[in-house]
Amino acid sequence: MTPPPDAMSAAAGPYPLALAEGPLPALRARIAAGAIAADPAQELAAEKLQDLWRRTRGYDPKVEPPDTGGFLGRFFRRKAVDEAASEAPLGLYLVGEVGRGKSMLMDLFFASAEVPRKQRLHFHQFMQQAHRRIHAWRKEHGDTADPIPPLADSIVAEAALLCFDEFQVHDIADAMILGRLFEALFARGVVVVATSNTEPDNLFKGKPGRDAFLPFIAMIKKRIEVLVLDAARDYRRERIRGMPTWHVPPDGRAERALDTAFAELTGDTPAAPTRLTLLGRAVEVPQAARGVARFEFNDICGKPLGPADYLAVATHFHTVVLDAIPRLGPENFDKARRFITLIDALYEHRVKLVASAEDYPDRLYERGENAAMFERTASRLVEMQSQEYLALAHLT
Repeated sequence: MTPPPDAMSAAAGPYPLALAEGPLPALRARIAAGAIAADPAQELAAEKLQDLWRRTRGYDPKVEPPDTGGFLGRFFRRKAVDEAASEAPLGLYLVGEVGRGKSMLMDLFFASAEVPRKQRLHFHQFMQQAHRRIHAWRKEHGDTADPIPPLADSIVAEAALLCFDEFQVHDIADAMILGRLFEALFARGVVVVATSNTEPDNLFKGKPGRDAFLPFIAMIKKRIEVLVLDAARDYRRERIRGMPTWHVPPDGRAERALDTAFAELTGDTPAAPTRLTLLGRAVEVPQAARGVARFEFNDICGKPLGPADYLAVATHFHTVVLDAIPRLGPENFDKARRFITLIDALYEHRVKLVASAEDYPDRLYERGENAAMFERTASRLVEMQSQEYLALAHLT
């Protein structure tokens, strides 16, 4: 679960001395150097993180693995867990609209945190790994064995501080295990810092089975302080506004332009493959970081994906970088049909698209009986390049 070491070095940047003093001095050093603009909301969040930085210096809860030696072993194990929970400082849940600097602030905190065992990762990645561990446990111990305590033990052995980017719950499989898993993690003294576009009270809202999810929300609010980051500017949308978003043709120059766009939109965060799971299906995402996904055209339109798959992409990512859209026509109509469905999902959720293609939108599908059907897609692709569209907030 540990992120690449580049994540810490990128957060440190050219200000390692300020970073050694905590996230607030590091933020102020960047402002003084002109690297970022001062923002009162970010300053308040940095003050909260600085306080947590002080309270977690050297934090290292010692929770021994389960003892199999009968009642006394279980008693002392329970006592150790209870003590760890009572001594753990409250975490912090930074919530706000996209592009307000939440991830940047958490990166400063994570890079400066003096905690022996710590991890920073995308929340979706964390849940994927949790499901894989549960599956492996049940395969070895049977379906009747409870996988949550050993899963929590393995996680706390790796990290007493967990920093989650983009905390969001869309999947019923995640919702079903979150309550017990986080109860076990908090009981073992784990401190959680998270960023999210969604306030805890609105997590999993409107989804089937949400009533059973409400105790998890109550637990989050008890163990993690919630701070709304109401920054004045949307820094992420400012980065994409004015950025060329449609590159013709899909040659080496276009590929380099998409590389640059991906790096700028993710703050040079190292990308990694991820997988979106829904109803037993999986959508493979070759590269993802900080809410940005990158696909080759055939990765997303050359496979048998449907509307639900594209909806998952549209709700999980605020920006999609798409390489090498070909000319479309009757000879590749299956791919064209999927591309139409993909663009509908992205457009309806205000996802930003940066792409390279063989031609401009109104010339991508010029011949064949279905060319007229593509006209709406071409119109949407043109609108998605407009500054008005790029200024819209992502809808999850």
